[in-house]
Amino acid sequence: MTLALEDRLAVTELIALHGHLVDGGELHRSAEVFTPDVVYDLSDFGQGQVTGLAALTEAALALGTANPVAHHVTNVVIEEVDDGRVRARSKGLGVMADGSCGSVTYEDTLVRAADGWRICHRRVLARRAPLNGLGQA
Repeated sequence: MTLALEDRLAVTELIALHGHLVDGGELHRSAEVFTPDVVYDLSDFGQGQVTGLAALTEAALALGTANPVAHHVTNVVIEEVDDGRVRARSKGLGVMADGSCGSVTYEDTLVRAADGWRICHRRVLARRAPLNGLGQA
């Protein structure tokens, strides 16, 4: 499959939309970003996997003030997959209310839905060591 430029742009904008919606408290609009049965994998944070939009909203609300106040996404790289899906990797920066920040890598699988691309699986990996630990004793 050859992914058209328009699709690449749509996927990139979709990934960016997530941060705008979450930061704006518009969790009711999650279906604009994710499939209804999305698997949101937070295992790297010790929180396991969250499945479905309702569970994703509940998890965000349960975190409350521990949520970042700002989600920024950059460095989106899209890989075409033969079964009508695409994979995207991107870097995320989360800014907390106290000004501290952290970095993650998002690994997304996206499918084309009737109303556009949607993320059906997201794995969030924390960035904890420079060079992913390379060169450290």
